[in-house]
This record gives sequence, structure tokens and C-alpha cells, in this order.
Amino acid sequence: MPRPRRRIPLAVILLALMAGASLVAGCGGGDDDDDGGRDSPVSRPAPAAADFPAAQGQSLEQVLGNATGQGPVVSPAARVLRVGENRFSFGVFTVEREQITGAQVAIYAAPKDVQSPAVGPFPARIESLETEPAFVARSTAADPDSGKAVYVSDVPLDRPGAWTFAALVREGDGFTGTFVPAPSEVGEFDPVDVGDKAPSVSTPTADEVADVAEIDTRVPASTMHDVDLQDVLGKKPVVLVFATPALCQSRICGPVVDVAEQVKRDVEVDGGDVAFIHQEIYVDNDINKGTRPQVNAYRLPSEPWLYVMDRDGKVSTLIEGAFSVEELQAAVDKVAPAGAS
Repeated sequence: MPRPRRRIPLAVILLALMAGASLVAGCGGGDDDDDGGRDSPVSRPAPAAADFPAAQGQSLEQVLGNATGQGPVVSPAARVLRVGENRFSFGVFTVEREQITGAQVAIYAAPKDVQSPAVGPFPARIESLETEPAFVARSTAADPDSGKAVYVSDVPLDRPGAWTFAALVREGDGFTGTFVPAPSEVGEFDPVDVGDKAPSVSTPTADEVADVAEIDTRVPASTMHDVDLQDVLGKKPVVLVFATPALCQSRICGPVVDVAEQVKRDVEVDGGDVAFIHQEIYVDNDINKGTRPQVNAYRLPSEPWLYVMDRDGKVSTLIEGAFSVEELQAAVDKVAPAGAS
């Protein structure tokens, strides 16, 4: 039975949470399955919105007043925010930087600051980054901080500019409150979007280099360097993964390339005609040399990114950050349904 909780003044919670949020810059390692579901990377649907307090015109400060203590650290896993519905992805961590993969979390948002009227709750589903063992790269397996799961809330934002975010986390019969750092201002970045004609840029292939390590930091290199985007875009469906497994700042590039490798196998087994391409991020795989021209053509401010294009070369699906096997398979099914000729 949960211990009775003493309500803590909101000012204390906010100060502690803002300090705690700065401790986490990337993904942490797992622990056990107790106390919030650590190290249990299983995809789960979002809890019901009714399980969390409704904002109902309250300020974000008032919403956070439902918290009876300091919660875990919630760290955004994507940077771009747009007017409209956003795939707001994030990780959940202890202050010791251990990843928590089974918490029940809802996001709240307010324009400007915590005194502004809030919207929410937007409960988060959990997308596991696990693949079959055969598709886990050695470079992924060797990284203890490699991401294991990502939380995803669908968050509508109705205006550009600064927004403030917070989360409530279910803890027994109550909630803890967590300040969530804003990844950017709404409308600050403008990457190629769904419905846009995808830029037709040349992507390097394995037969153009002496060593595939020049164009792939994964160990072993992925199998997604057989075709040039310029040769297939507008002729067949394309899965384009921008990721740098060895240099990723978010520690999720390795897992998403593993995910793409597994889905590629599944598509090939089913006889699908879909081009899979992995594009590295940095020139000569050196952060100091800046981003590659392909990344610049898509106007990407972060990594990783997934783009899925239809047969006409238009963007059908895009995901910033981490995604699961199920999410990528669903995106492929939209442009290349199983059994379609």
C-alpha cells in the first residue's frame, strides 16, 4: 500500500524539478522493474485521460498543484514544435539518470508561462525500441546508455511562440509533478513536412566508397546503402533514416537504425518493393565539420529523423527522434500496403 503523501508547496517542487531536469541530457541505463517500471521496454497504449486531472482553464501552476511530491525527470526527445498536433516525445529518468520505461505520464502545456491557462492532459503511450536480437548492432549493445523506449503524447498547440510544459506522473493513488524543459519555440524550425515533395538529393552508396564506415558509423554497418535516393524517389516508396549511431547526441540513433533494419527484413520477406536508405549526419563523420548536405536539404535541426515517402515522392510520414518497429511498419503500410502490386 502506498504511503500517505504530504503535499509539498509548488514553489519547492518547481525549483527542485528545474534543477533535476538539467541533470539529464541523454538516455540513461535501466535498473529493475520495480518503482516505475525501469528496464521493462514494452510498448503500451496511453492511459486514459480521465486518469489525470483535467486542466479546465486552470493555470499550469494550478495543474501542478495536484502533485504531492517531486517526480522523475522528464526530458524531451525531439526539438521541433509546430502549430497543430505534435508528436511530443520524451524520456523519463530518475535523478541518477536511470531510464524509466513503464511510468504513466500525461503532458500539460501552456503558452508563455506557468501562470497561463493550460491545456491537457495528454497521456503518453510507450513505444519500445527493442528489436529481435539479430538486429541489435554491436555498437548498440555496447552502449549502456542506449535508449530503450520513448514516451509519446499527441499535443495540440494552437499558436506560435513560447510554450511551457509540465507532466504529472501517476504514483500509487496520487501524482508527482515534473517541469518539462521546452525543446524550442513553436514554429522556430521548419523541416520538410508531411505532404511536401521530398528534396531529391543524392545519398552515398556503399559502392562509391572504399570502406562503408565512411558513410555509416553503425557497427556493423547497416544494409541500407545500396541505392541512391535520387535514383528511387518518385519511382517507389522510400524509407529514409537520418541517424548517426556513433555520434548521436540523444543516444537513440543506434536503436532506430536497428528498428529500420528489422522492418526492412520484414518488407523484403513479404515481397515489398520499398527502398530503405540510411543517411549519416556529419561530414566525414566528424561533428566539428558540420552537417552533411542531405541533412541541410531537409532542414533538420536534430537527429535522428525518419521520412517515409510515397511512390510520387511526397512525404507520407515523418518522425523526429525515436520510433518503434510497430510505428515504422505502420508508416510503410501506408505507402506500400501488404499484397499491393
